[in-house]
Amino acid sequence: MKSSTITYVLKKAGLFALMISLFSGYSIAQSVSVRATVEPPQIMIGQQALINLQVIAPKDKAIQFPVYEKEIVPGIEVVAMLKPDTVIENNVMTLNFKYVVTSFDSTLYHIPGIPVFDGTDTIFSNSFGLKVVSPVLKDSTLAYLEKLKSGETDSIDFNQLALYDIKPIQKPPFVWTDYLDILWIVLGVLLLLALIGAIVYFILRKKKKGYFFTPTPVLPAHVRALQELDKMKAEKIWLQGREKEFYTQLTDILRQYLYERYGMKAKEMTSGEILNEMQKYVEAESVYENLKQILSTADLVKFAKYKPYPDENDLSLINAYFFVNQTREPDPLPNEKDEEGDESKRKEQL
Repeated sequence: MKSSTITYVLKKAGLFALMISLFSGYSIAQSVSVRATVEPPQIMIGQQALINLQVIAPKDKAIQFPVYEKEIVPGIEVVAMLKPDTVIENNVMTLNFKYVVTSFDSTLYHIPGIPVFDGTDTIFSNSFGLKVVSPVLKDSTLAYLEKLKSGETDSIDFNQLALYDIKPIQKPPFVWTDYLDILWIVLGVLLLLALIGAIVYFILRKKKKGYFFTPTPVLPAHVRALQELDKMKAEKIWLQGREKEFYTQLTDILRQYLYERYGMKAKEMTSGEILNEMQKYVEAESVYENLKQILSTADLVKFAKYKPYPDENDLSLINAYFFVNQTREPDPLPNEKDEEGDESKRKEQL
């Protein structure tokens, strides 16, 4: 009985110890710890230090760090707050939140516990200190300051004081990748200027020529008149009993030719007026007679219902050809450039 009782008590004690261990582990797993460190612990005036706030908490905790707009304590200015680093392992989350700080007054600063909120409670970190020291002055500077303090001199000699201005800001080293955006802007501007220059050059070049497209070559008046006569000759409408239509077309061609050749408003003039006007421009009697034969026969056909003979129709068409060829503009003389171009072409062919 005694042995079984002892065994029972031991089992109960072991179970109790196991429950205590599990409960302690559960409590540790559910707790949040905060630890603050500063590196380096001592800085000179104007230098910077890094405060690291480390939080260990369950991964499901929503940790909120304090945000400082200016100072963490009077005299310790917060320059920047860095993005926290997070590591999760075995359902435990480790966060490191960093504050970049500086100070411009030499003393030993005491920074109390920094509060962290875990969604339910506020947990404070350990307190710590940051020492800010002044630059080490030379013995000669300290001796001169004592003179100023004791009143031995009432003027300040900066050469003896040996305190010099802060060094000017140094330029960072040149890194060409820092100027990629500017380079792209410059290239874009140059490309735009080149495009504008090409457009302006094209416009000025075309303006100098007087047109913005290749114009259709204008044929001389006699060439167009002879082409129209060739078309009439091919149709042979006078052989189809259409003499009136034939003479109407024939005289229209000649009237248009006279307008283009001499500027004569022949379409609005009678046959007699045209013949009188032609005497101002031609001296050869044959030219006058050829035109007179055509106009006289045309008036008879159109207004007197005259039925001309086939030979008269042929004669009228032939006289029209003669008249245009006798009154045509002379061919222009070739200029020197054209002759040089023709000569070079002939040489190339040879």
